[in-house]
Amino acid sequence: MKRKGAIYIAQAAVIAALYATLTILQNVLLPGTASAAVQFRISEVLTVLALFTPTAVPGLTVGCVAANISSLSTLGPYDLIFGSLATLFAALLMAALRRIRVFNIPVLSLLMPALMNGLIVGFEIEFFFINNAKGFMLGDFLVQGGLVALGELAVLFVLGLPLAVLTEKRELDKKLRLVPFGRQ
Repeated sequence: MKRKGAIYIAQAAVIAALYATLTILQNVLLPGTASAAVQFRISEVLTVLALFTPTAVPGLTVGCVAANISSLSTLGPYDLIFGSLATLFAALLMAALRRIRVFNIPVLSLLMPALMNGLIVGFEIEFFFINNAKGFMLGDFLVQGGLVALGELAVLFVLGLPLAVLTEKRELDKKLRLVPFGRQ
């Protein structure tokens, strides 16, 4: 049992490190593309791993926390809290919905990061940055949430969908020996 626990932690740590590194590197090389309202955060493609292994849930969450710590100087603690919660909820929902398929494609699961980030990060941007915690404006929220969701959709359907299909077709999850979900 100890060996399985160590493998679980190691895989989660690798996913966290990959997510954080990709996000921070993107922010350094292409400022604003991974942390602005309209973003194409390449590291979000790793959310696809939540379809194949439960280690992705803590891995993605910790990776997002680490990446968002690096942006504290510009975004304050808000993105550390709200962005990380959005990632946690998205990964949990992706894992829960992984078996629901449309033409054998996990479309519903792939929508979860866009939905969670659109709602949660959209609220964060509208409430803390647009209106400076003075109130909630539905129109601003819809715009900001929509922009965040649009970036997520682009990443997940341009990069994530092919990655998910390729992973399943080639059985890469088994070849990489990812910790599987419980009995299927």
